[in-house]
Amino acid sequence: MFGWLRKRRGCNPECDVITLAAMKPGQSGVVVDVRGGHRLGERLAALGIRPGKRIVKVSSMLLGGPVTVVVDRTQVAVGLQMASRILVDVSV
Repeated sequence: MFGWLRKRRGCNPECDVITLAAMKPGQSGVVVDVRGGHRLGERLAALGIRPGKRIVKVSSMLLGGPVTVVVDRTQVAVGLQMASRILVDVSV
């Protein structure tokens, strides 16, 4: 689905990249990329979500509510639109 990412980041062909919003609760992975502008990248970096970090999705709400993840033993909630811009490799 994200073929451009494999070329750009050198991701292995067997890596399984999905968005944070598409992950199931309890599923973990490594952040590969943040699709957004400079301000979004800075905001997520301030929360501890940056490429190379391992995250675990804790929960998500119905109808566009926040998505809760664990990063470095800290729970962080981000909006659904933000979560849909975070690409995670779940095969790691």
